[in-house]
Amino acid sequence: MQKMAKENSSHHLAEAKRKRLTWILCVSGLCILSYVLGSWQNNTVPTSSSEAYSRMGCDETTTTTRAQTTQTQTNPSSDDNLSSLSSSEPVELDFESHHKLELKITNQTVKYFEPCDMSLSEYTPCEDRERGRRFDRNMMKYRERHCPSKDELLYCLIPPPPNYKIPFKWPQSRDYAWYDNIPHKELSIEKAIQNWIQVEGERFRFPGGGTMFPRGADAYIDDIARLIPLTDGAIRTAIDTGCGVASFGAYLLKRDIVAMSFAPRDTHEAQVQFALERGVPAIIGIMGSRRLPYPARAFDLAHCSRCLIPWFQNDGLYLTEVDRVLRPGGYWILSGPPINWKKYWKGWERSQEDLKQEQDSIEDAARSLCWKKVTEKGDLSIWQKPINHIECNKLKRVHKSPPLCSKSDLPDFAWYKDLESCVTPLPEANSPNEFAGGALEDWPDRAFAVPPRIIRGTIPDTNAEKFREDNEVWKERIAYYKQIMPELSKGRFRNIMDMNAYLGGFAAAMMKYPSWVMNVVPVDAEKQTLGVIFERGFIGTYQDWCEGFSTYPRTYDLIHAGGLFSIYENRCDVTLLLLEMDRILRPEGTVVFRDTVEMLTKIQSITNGMRWKSRILDHEKGPFNPEKILLAVKSYWTGPSS
Repeated sequence: MQKMAKENSSHHLAEAKRKRLTWILCVSGLCILSYVLGSWQNNTVPTSSSEAYSRMGCDETTTTTRAQTTQTQTNPSSDDNLSSLSSSEPVELDFESHHKLELKITNQTVKYFEPCDMSLSEYTPCEDRERGRRFDRNMMKYRERHCPSKDELLYCLIPPPPNYKIPFKWPQSRDYAWYDNIPHKELSIEKAIQNWIQVEGERFRFPGGGTMFPRGADAYIDDIARLIPLTDGAIRTAIDTGCGVASFGAYLLKRDIVAMSFAPRDTHEAQVQFALERGVPAIIGIMGSRRLPYPARAFDLAHCSRCLIPWFQNDGLYLTEVDRVLRPGGYWILSGPPINWKKYWKGWERSQEDLKQEQDSIEDAARSLCWKKVTEKGDLSIWQKPINHIECNKLKRVHKSPPLCSKSDLPDFAWYKDLESCVTPLPEANSPNEFAGGALEDWPDRAFAVPPRIIRGTIPDTNAEKFREDNEVWKERIAYYKQIMPELSKGRFRNIMDMNAYLGGFAAAMMKYPSWVMNVVPVDAEKQTLGVIFERGFIGTYQDWCEGFSTYPRTYDLIHAGGLFSIYENRCDVTLLLLEMDRILRPEGTVVFRDTVEMLTKIQSITNGMRWKSRILDHEKGPFNPEKILLAVKSYWTGPSS
């Protein structure tokens, strides 16, 4: 009996082991089956981010062809009309996010924005002519920035002209633009003998002429190069005041000099718009009663070719502002009245005495700033700013006007800051041969050399190591952007804006492509870094993004907005900021947003009503990074014919 009991017990134990083994095998099988099914489902989603971008219809060849052959007027809220613009059958877009996070958005309604009236096709919100007439004409205040009040804000889409075409690619765009994009012949008539611009059929042609360079901007720049060094990399950033259609800046580019060209919105229609249509950096601006929106010691060269700025008035106040933005050792070039007045005084319809007095006043103002006159030859006169103020401070013991600005004055602060009749002091130097604030490397080494402002510790919590780390971050990001935007490296995007530029790493990583970047540092940013960006050899401006940007509609191909909306979401209406981006973005232009998932889904819900196509993508480091990327493309549509 005892033996039988042992055999039964042994039998039950064996049975239990078999059942446990069977259960384990079943569970393992189910797990394997689930994994296989999951992998199969994942393979049904697009496996490449570049596929997502190419499906948005941003191939350069097809967009250009469609834009040039299509003359359909559409309402941006019409899906049928939007589809009819394509030369091929539209592809159904899959906008599922890659990050696989649960987005708690249900029953979200899309608010569609209607087009504005066609009279607003060239609307510049903060340089509106009608609003400007309310302000004082003294010191050109009426042409300065005056932004709309809350009851004047527009919640509509600025319409392109009826036959708008995708602009020519660089470098062809330097010389040609479509008439239908900027339908203004005024400059071709008013400046006909000066060779600014000519109309040839349905195109504008830019011969490169200017008021003071009848032989063309190229020959004019060659004349300057015989007087000061332009090709050794010492001069990289320039400012062109009263730029016209920016031919001076256009031809400087082939010498690796990038110019910030500016002109007011005035009776000469669309000067700045023409410049940007050509793919040349430019901004609406004027020397009036306020500082220019740039930091101190920003530019290597300043230029005025008959720019009509009254340099001799107000005790040389405007020259004092040029001195603020000019870096130590920088040059100021003046051509046009009163230079060479003995030759031109009759043609200028002014008396010899008047012109001589004006030149004497300019010479006196330059001496009071301790500038040295380099040369006056033919139509050109060139001065140079000292590399430090050691000798100048000794002279100031005798010459008290204008005085040095107070030490409490912030030389880099320039957003709605009134001009003052005082000289911006340079950083201390230890010897007469030392560049105040630190010497800059020649271009292109300057782009990646640690900027003097960082070396001197003027940017909080930023040092040389963090600067280099930022460059590596952007190297990785641009490599990723090339995957999701294959046209990035093919010249599709010429005019680019970085709305929150920080140290300019995005612009530096884009150097090898045929593009330029407007680096914008928000006035609300935690760190004011625009001075660093200029020290790297790039250009940019300050901006409060609760207001309109000083440019014409449809002037940028690509806009980058990293972390911008987290700065402004509690400061102003995010919808208005997105509508402003739509205003300055060209049809079929692209926007890259970087932010949290919650912010990006909020942005996407608004841009869907603006007829943008978009999708959320993973961070370049993978799906587990909380920051995501929203890639959006503005649809092509035009306003109705009059």
